[in-house]
Amino acid sequence: MANGIVIIPTYNEIENIESIIRAVFSLHNPFHILIVDDNSPDKTAEKVMELQKEFPNQLYLGRRDKKLGLGTAYVHGFKWALKNNYNYIFEMDADFSHNPNDLEKLYDACHFNGADLAIGSRYVTGVNVVNWPLSRVLLSYFASVYVRLITGMKIMDATAGFICYKREVLEKINLDKIKFIGYAFQIEMKYRAFAKNFNIQEIPVIFTDRTKGQSKMSGSIIKEAVLGVISLRIRKFLNRL
Repeated sequence: MANGIVIIPTYNEIENIESIIRAVFSLHNPFHILIVDDNSPDKTAEKVMELQKEFPNQLYLGRRDKKLGLGTAYVHGFKWALKNNYNYIFEMDADFSHNPNDLEKLYDACHFNGADLAIGSRYVTGVNVVNWPLSRVLLSYFASVYVRLITGMKIMDATAGFICYKREVLEKINLDKIKFIGYAFQIEMKYRAFAKNFNIQEIPVIFTDRTKGQSKMSGSIIKEAVLGVISLRIRKFLNRL
């Protein structure tokens, strides 16, 4: 029985989904996968259902009626994983920007090295990003600088979405109170774990921009992240986090 599950939210990832599933299942550690699909028009969910025949009791699918955002997809997955008794719960993108081989590094950080939350970090040892334009690298890097200044967290990659949580972290965070749905969600989850004094470790990884499919980044997502950090800090100050 696997004690770790990889949650992968999808929306129009038909070009990547089979390859990423096979890559995870080829690892030494016996991870399970939960795909949370937001009714992808390109039939991503149908491809997952086809693969479930090959990987019964390893590959799971949560289907939602419409596109509801990254944060709500992960919250859906977290609740499912806790209900099904997984001890290590991962976030990972479908597009190979996160190298599946690095799942084992994150697992080791939590299972052997005392981390409660392990972050696959692009910036803890410099700037480890491949195929991003300079403008995108600068936006991401200085977003983390901004988060550190506002929140006091000593995390170099606050917007990272490649993460392993011990189940105890998710059990202590009130998932029904998670406010943000875009990339601010990643900051909020880290900040809530930080506020509860969990051991957060950053593990260096190389981030490679997608080669297939389309990015989900938008101006509204960036705005949510910028304003959301201030909101989080105020709510913690008022003891309303």
